[in-house]
Order: sequence, then structure tokens, then C-alpha cells
Amino acid sequence: MKVNYNVSAMIANNALQRNDNLLSESLERLSSGLKIANAKDNPSGLAMSRRMNSQIEGLGVAGDSSNDAISIVQVADGSLSEIHEILQRMNQLAVQASNGTLTDSDRQTIQEEVSLLKQEIERMAQTTQFNGQCILDGTFDLKGYTTVGKSLDGSVTDAAVKLSSYSDVVEAGQYKITGIDVSYINLTGTTGVDKKGIFFENGSDKEIKIYKVNNGVETEYMTNGMSATINEDVLTLSDSTGKRIDIQIDRPLDDTVFLDLTASGAMTMQVGANEGQTLDIRIPKVSLTTLGIYNLDMANTVGAREAIEDIKGALSTISSIRARLGSYQNRLEHTSNSLDITVENMTAAYSRIMDVDMAEEMTVYSTQQVLSQAGTSMMAQANERPSQVLQLLQ
Repeated sequence: MKVNYNVSAMIANNALQRNDNLLSESLERLSSGLKIANAKDNPSGLAMSRRMNSQIEGLGVAGDSSNDAISIVQVADGSLSEIHEILQRMNQLAVQASNGTLTDSDRQTIQEEVSLLKQEIERMAQTTQFNGQCILDGTFDLKGYTTVGKSLDGSVTDAAVKLSSYSDVVEAGQYKITGIDVSYINLTGTTGVDKKGIFFENGSDKEIKIYKVNNGVETEYMTNGMSATINEDVLTLSDSTGKRIDIQIDRPLDDTVFLDLTASGAMTMQVGANEGQTLDIRIPKVSLTTLGIYNLDMANTVGAREAIEDIKGALSTISSIRARLGSYQNRLEHTSNSLDITVENMTAAYSRIMDVDMAEEMTVYSTQQVLSQAGTSMMAQANERPSQVLQLLQ
């Protein structure tokens, strides 16, 4: 038996400290509900869980972005639905004005209503907004630029010759269009209706060619049955593969036109948690010019009958835009559902790494508590042992 160094007490103290530390860790896990409360608990698990949590949070925001995109599409489709109704009314008026039983005074009254309906289409196209951004004025359509001249380097911009739109399948890059020879009409008719438009000079539509320019090398483009058509002041170049380029021309033109198509400008929505997980929403420009109804004049029988065909084309254009928006909405709804499922499964995986099993941990806590109490008792016994030496000194 020794007095100076109570080794038994030291052993009991060390065991008590270890049990107390384990008891504290168990208390921390039970109070926080986390299996990994500190980095030392599971370093690799903590790194994995933080990465997972970052993705889960990002997916949540991406889900909100997808739902915002659905709202934008619904706002645009709502306005287009009303424009559809306006065009239907204009079609009824055109059919009515084509009837020989009406007088010119009756047709003038019809034309006044048509003029107001046209103004309403323009107003809706210019004022339909989401979060302060116009969505039907071409802001979110594919962008491109035109210049006019004999060579690409010497071409200049011309406000009277501009790109109206082009289809998705047309690749980005520079293009050269030759053989355009059109005359332009801009006048106010006897009925007070402004008219504008272009028409081909002596079959020049057969001479138009379009070339793709790449590093100075010109390759003929739209070789699969390209056709050139005119609707009011818009020249449309298209082929059987779905390639289409619309150019608005508001002056006589007999020159080479150069295009710089960027294939950008659509509304880019972040629909994933990682870089590049985006969806571009293209909303074509809606206007009297793009619909081909700028020159509607129902003040006479001939104009009314021509208007029937023009309005038919406008209805087809609006239907095409709405069909595109409907496809976007379906895609976005599928994307939103997929994000929800991904978040659900990743959260389950994150929980398996981070969340403590309360029942199991409570068992550990009870064990450590008993050991701590036992250690405390043994510590007291060990501290009493040196006093037993006094019995030997009596």
C-alpha cells in the first residue's frame, strides 16, 4: 500500500474521464439529433453530406425557377388566347364584309372595328409582362442582325432592312443572301388604312440564293427546295427541312443582305442545381407585321376577301406559338416533378448519413451513464484506500 501515489485512483479517474467524454458525445447527438455533430465524428461522411446538402438546396431553388417558368408561359399563353379570340372576331367580320348584301357604309363600320381590334393586338403584345419584363415583344426571341452591301466587310446597317425571326434549326453564324430585288409600297388608301408591302420584280424570287459564310468560305444553304415568299413587307426564305428566315423590308431593295445569327436571346431558366442545367424558352415576337395583318382593309369586297386568307395565316401563327408554349409547359412540369423526386431521394440519403437513430443512441447513453456512475463510485473507493495505511501505524 502506498501513500504518495494512488495508482488505483489514477486508473479510476482515467476511466471516469473516458466515460464522461463518451457520455457528453452521446448527449450532444441526442440533443442535436445528428449522428455527425462534429467533423471528427465522421470526416468523410461530413464532406459527403455537405456536398449533398448543397445540391439539395440548389435543387429546391431550381424547382422554384421551373415553377416561375411555368407561370411565365401561362401568362404568355393567356394573352395569346385573347389575341386568338380577337382574330376569330376579325375573321367573322371579314366573312361578313365579303357578303354582297352589305353597303360600303356597312363595310366602313366593320373596318373601324377591325382597326380598333388591331390596336388592341398591338397593345397586348407590347404590355404583356412578367416581373416587369415584356414577353411578347420579341425580347425573348432568337437574336440576329442584318447589314446591306456588296461585301461582308463593306456592308452597313439599314433600319429599313431587319431580321424578323428565324427557326430553331437554323444554325448560328454568318449568312449571305443574294438576288433580292423587290419594290416597296407605302401609302394610305382611300379608306384611310395605312398600307405597306413589298413585291418581287420580274420573277426575282427564283434568283434568290442564301449562303453560309465560314472563315470566308461560302456554302450554299437551304438546298432542299428553298422557296421565297412575301407577306406584306416580310420576305420569308424556307425549305423542306424546317429552316426558315424572315426579313422585314421597308424600302425598295436590290442588293446583297448579310445576316449575323447569334442563336441566342431566349429566356434561359436554371432548372438544375449544376452549371449548364438550363432550359431556353423562346417566345416569338407578336405584332401586326409578324402576323401578316398590318394591311387589313375590309372597306371593300376585294379587301375583305383577301383579309379572310390573311387572318387565317395569323390564326395559324398564333396557334403555332401557343403550341410551342404548351410544349414548354409540359416539359417544365415534367422537370419540376423530376426535381421533386430527386430532392426526396437525396434528402433520404442525406438523412441516413447525418441523422442519429434516437433509439440506438438512447441505449448508448444509458450504458455510458451507468459506467459513469460506476466510475464515480470506484473513484471514491480508490481515494479512501490511502487512509487504510493509518491502521498499520497504530
